[in-house]
Amino acid sequence: MTETHHSPADDLSLALAMAADADLISLDRYRSLDLVVTTKPDLTPVTDADRAVERMLRERIEASRPGDRVLGEEFGGETYSEGTGHPHRQWILDPIDGTANFLRGIPIWGTLIALAVDGVPVVGVVSAPALGSRWWAAAGHGAWVRPTGHDARRLHVSGVDTLAEASLSYNSIRGWDEAGRLDSLVALTRRVGRTRAIGDMWSYMLLAEGALDIVAEYDLKPWDLAALIPIIEEAGGRFTSAEGNPGPWGGSALATNNVLHDAVISALADAA
Repeated sequence: MTETHHSPADDLSLALAMAADADLISLDRYRSLDLVVTTKPDLTPVTDADRAVERMLRERIEASRPGDRVLGEEFGGETYSEGTGHPHRQWILDPIDGTANFLRGIPIWGTLIALAVDGVPVVGVVSAPALGSRWWAAAGHGAWVRPTGHDARRLHVSGVDTLAEASLSYNSIRGWDEAGRLDSLVALTRRVGRTRAIGDMWSYMLLAEGALDIVAEYDLKPWDLAALIPIIEEAGGRFTSAEGNPGPWGGSALATNNVLHDAVISALADAA
């Protein structure tokens, strides 16, 4: 059988179409009185909307990209590792990032869809219908946002070049504390100009838009991160683990406007 090759633009078109369908499912269940909520083994909540969105995404991928692997929050899959001989294309899905917000009626949640090639995310879509925005990127095609009712506009990170003027979103004090890095966070907050815990995917999208300069957090899975990476990098930013390793596989995240990245890594290391 001849292998079918898809361009990043083709894969991005598929991801955008899937995101539009995901929004229809998730918005229909948002703030619904009959939402079914259960607790997973890791004690995090999951809803019928999470499962319905991921099930739909997997069906679409199987129909459109039958040779590709899938890793999703609700139904699993294999994490990438070099030298396994696995097919090099893998879709990484978070059907509803911010499920706790979704449950409480807080609009900071969204569907995250990524395609990674050889473990490197090359397509990313973040769709947040309750916020009225969708962000996307593909390698070499720039990063974009389209607020509901408006034309798409290209994204670019800020030009802030000193920590003293930077805005930081640290997302979760508990995550830093459980990682044993709370002192590092406190030290970093003392060096930056402004701190907020905006949380979940929105912090990273605000960074890509140039509204924030640094986002960092711990206790993360690949599906929390993969879709964010192409958007941030195509907007001119840099994305690594908190220790400076590339990719979504390190369990932590540090995203910056690139200019500040090394300074933040040094500040965190000094405090540790």
